[in-house]
Amino acid sequence: MKRTAHQKRQTKETQIEIKLNLDEFTENKISTNSAFFNHLLEQLGKHGLFGLEIQAIGDIEIDDHHLIEDTGIVLGLAFKEALGERKQIRRYGSARLPMDETLIETDLDLTTRPFLFYNLQPKREWIGSFDTSLPLEFWRAFVNNCGLNLHINQIRGENAHHIIEASFKSVALALRTACEIDPRQKEDSIISTKGVL
Repeated sequence: MKRTAHQKRQTKETQIEIKLNLDEFTENKISTNSAFFNHLLEQLGKHGLFGLEIQAIGDIEIDDHHLIEDTGIVLGLAFKEALGERKQIRRYGSARLPMDETLIETDLDLTTRPFLFYNLQPKREWIGSFDTSLPLEFWRAFVNNCGLNLHINQIRGENAHHIIEASFKSVALALRTACEIDPRQKEDSIISTKGVL
């Protein structure tokens, strides 16, 4: 069973194409017209051990908002497609990620009911030209389009770069665990007493 996806979105504001492989890590190919956003997406693919290709262009002459939110939409749809009926997955994932003075905790459930708890408190509004309020928009779009319960919690941190980068790494690790096939489950089983997610 190949757990792959190919999703596209084109609007007057953005053009986005994403290819995802949950089970076969290859060197990620990430290209957006926001350098720091590229850096964050590379963390997601590398630490999640996902095969990830992202080509995204947005109207950043206005600001980065459309680019980052729409990439979250398309990536969420890609995970939703690749997960399929979500049979035999571990479903839950947690990760605590230290990065120098920063500690971020992520907990998630790959249910189909979207919910986001987001508690990052960067003390700077900008990292270069990157608006530090935009990761919230990315994760909100991702959660709503994939269908998952995602909690990202800053335990401590001072440096805005560390806080945001560590959050992407932490989510990557938690997603990696939750997406994994659990060999103890039957092939057609869903880990839920309801029988559905």
